[in-house]
Amino acid sequence: MTGRAALAGALILALGCAGAPAGAPADGERPAGASAPTAPTAPAATDQQVMVTYASAPPAIWAQNTAEISRQYRLSFVLAWTLASLGEQCVIFEVPRGRSVREVIRRLSSDPRVSLAQTIETFTTQGTGGDPYAHLQHGSQTLRLDLAHRWATGKGVRIAVVDTGVDFDHPDLRGRVVKAQSFVDRGDKSFTSDIHGTAVTGLIAATANNDIGIVGAAPGAEIYALKACWQQPPGAREAVCNSYTLAKAVNFAILQGVQVLNFSLAGPSDPLLGRLIDQALSRGIVVVASDGGTTAQGFPASYKGVIGIMGSDDLSGGPTVTAGHGSFATLAAPWVEVLTTVPHGSYDFFSGSSMAAAQVSGIAALLLERNPKLTPPELAAIIHKTARPLSPATIGEVDACAAVASLSGGGCP
Repeated sequence: MTGRAALAGALILALGCAGAPAGAPADGERPAGASAPTAPTAPAATDQQVMVTYASAPPAIWAQNTAEISRQYRLSFVLAWTLASLGEQCVIFEVPRGRSVREVIRRLSSDPRVSLAQTIETFTTQGTGGDPYAHLQHGSQTLRLDLAHRWATGKGVRIAVVDTGVDFDHPDLRGRVVKAQSFVDRGDKSFTSDIHGTAVTGLIAATANNDIGIVGAAPGAEIYALKACWQQPPGAREAVCNSYTLAKAVNFAILQGVQVLNFSLAGPSDPLLGRLIDQALSRGIVVVASDGGTTAQGFPASYKGVIGIMGSDDLSGGPTVTAGHGSFATLAAPWVEVLTTVPHGSYDFFSGSSMAAAQVSGIAALLLERNPKLTPPELAAIIHKTARPLSPATIGEVDACAAVASLSGGGCP
């Protein structure tokens, strides 16, 4: 069995049962005294929900904590799961309408049973549509990827694309996706028709020298397609995610031993995701994220240790930075009218810092192929040191050839 049918068999859902909410506990995980969650027909509203974590303890203690907190604070249990990468349990509670979510979080934060209490934040993918079929793969030329591929293609490097689903049977992506998993309610139904994740994956790992389409920044990489975002509205290029779908996907990626985490998305600061990113970095996982362009949408690009990427416009007579006010990133890559893969064997042009981050994740894979022992700070230092200065001079455009050449003993024209 090959192609779509083969990988569809490997599309393992992260759902306890068909139709359960994202992250719903499997039978036996529901705490005593807690009512069963109701399955929504779409991603549930989270404005009245709080997310808490408990420190490492026997499951019976976690269940007891959840039941007691539910009664004491008059909260409704929604779902729970174990964050194995942190050794903790995460639980979602619903706050009744009319009560202040912030006040509940304040009280929970001082509860000795609770390690962390926070709101559930919303994140958005960083891309927009563009005019089709112009300036074919100019971004790759700007990054000098063809020259970098003389020394490395990212062969065997494991990259987690935390995004929407991916059309893993696209002619340019066949064999590139080694694992696909959904963390979104009913996310399997649209997995292979999702647009944003397919576009991001194509820029990272589209197959080289197959006489069709395009070539990715790391055409030899192995992609873990982790669906934590859903298209909104359905069928749109834009997508949204939230704290707990992202947390589940990142936890899974860490446990799978990926080497690069790609976040082509941005949102507000998120404590739990920050802890998971810390855990990823401590395990040597390189984290790349698109800059949202504002202080309110700067996470995770702004987080310590993350390689934040803003967009540069290489079609306006010379590379210029096009990020918005409040950007955190000091590195840039092309983001305007970038050609990439879309579902059903097609191609189209996209604009957005999502595309910039994807290309740099691929470049990170090239470096890791050359030296798998590079730590995240060492790899980031190479990309910064070899970047070409833009205007303002504090921003550098990533140079794949110079970065890989620095590890290969070669030179770039």
